[in-house]
Amino acid sequence: MKFRTARAVAAVALAGSFMAAALPSASPAGAAGLTVASFKSNYSTMFSSTIQNIVKQIPGWAPNGAGTKLAIGVILPDEVTSTRYVEFDAPDLATAFTDAGLSTSEYNIQNAQGSDATEITDAQAMIANGAKVLLMDPLDASTGASIEAAAAKAGVKVIDYDRLTLGGSRQYYVSFNNVRVGQLIGQGLLTCINAWHVKKPVVYVMYGATTDNNATLFGEGYNAILKKKGFHPGEGAPSTANTINESTGTWTPSVALTDFQGAYSAHPNINAVVTPNDENAAPIISYLQSKGLRPKKIPFTGQDATLTGFQNILAGYQCGTVYKPIWLEAQAAATLAFYLAAGKTPPAGLVNGKTEDTVSHVAVPSVLLTPSWVTAPKIASTVIKDGVINPVALCTNQRPTVHGFRAPTYAQDCKIYKIAK
Repeated sequence: MKFRTARAVAAVALAGSFMAAALPSASPAGAAGLTVASFKSNYSTMFSSTIQNIVKQIPGWAPNGAGTKLAIGVILPDEVTSTRYVEFDAPDLATAFTDAGLSTSEYNIQNAQGSDATEITDAQAMIANGAKVLLMDPLDASTGASIEAAAAKAGVKVIDYDRLTLGGSRQYYVSFNNVRVGQLIGQGLLTCINAWHVKKPVVYVMYGATTDNNATLFGEGYNAILKKKGFHPGEGAPSTANTINESTGTWTPSVALTDFQGAYSAHPNINAVVTPNDENAAPIISYLQSKGLRPKKIPFTGQDATLTGFQNILAGYQCGTVYKPIWLEAQAAATLAFYLAAGKTPPAGLVNGKTEDTVSHVAVPSVLLTPSWVTAPKIASTVIKDGVINPVALCTNQRPTVHGFRAPTYAQDCKIYKIAK
């Protein structure tokens, strides 16, 4: 099996968030039966006659990789806030495109490297080169709206990929249920607090960047869960006896570490942390390990199912991570782009919900996917089974560097949870 990292080389409706329909069952019988459940981790659906026939209807498409006209442009935001864009999104989208029959000249995947100007320039170049569809993960709403306005002027359709552009003019949105992501993080922390016997929990609640609508939805999800248990979360909200709130959220791991160090210095009784993704959790866990933190003492949370995140989970420093199968998101987004590029209406089973743009107050037709919470006992049956994490890379003979403590190796931890190399 090829792992996603190797390929880099070769539904609950909440007010103000989204309105989702139940997912129909998968069916191989043509476009009418195509749903989000149709896509598999081996990309077999991309070879189906349904997908192949739609691709053939894209103007300028040519068989046997002979096409030379750009049909679909993809702009990813950066390589810092999450390794997913390099490890998963870019290679998974490329696999979906090529398996469906596009030549490498018929799609273009770029990364804005965290620069608004670069994201805009990339979009302008793709529009000028004749792209019929843009798949865009906006760095922020103003950048996204600017790109979408330019695309509309040129007659190019836009799909918001993973993040919704508030106030934008895209035609569709593809993402996971982001409030549900937050709920899983919140419930994961509470479960861990109980399982690790954390007495008198004082929770430090962290957030993603304020410019990211997803971060707002994540926070909405975990704040609601924590409030039900007597905590008082809220970005920038006053601290209470059991809740310390981050003043301003971030997706930059080094900034997250600095924020935590300041809070921990002022509140050394912090003994549980809501971290919104694996990348923000990792440097904080390393910092505390350097201070001698032992396993299963201060629970952390995460998302994005990264290798580092899973090693922290195995070692007993992170409770779990939200697994969002990017192979699923990539195939769903690519398929939607094929329909738009061919000038066809995508099947209702694929566009399975609507998402409220709270700025422009429109309900955006959406492909909404379901995340899951993965703890150590579930690693083998989820991310290993799906080929997202390579067990050889996970189960190394290295061990966490903890001051004053000889921790087990990751290989030893893998044996406990029956993860075979």
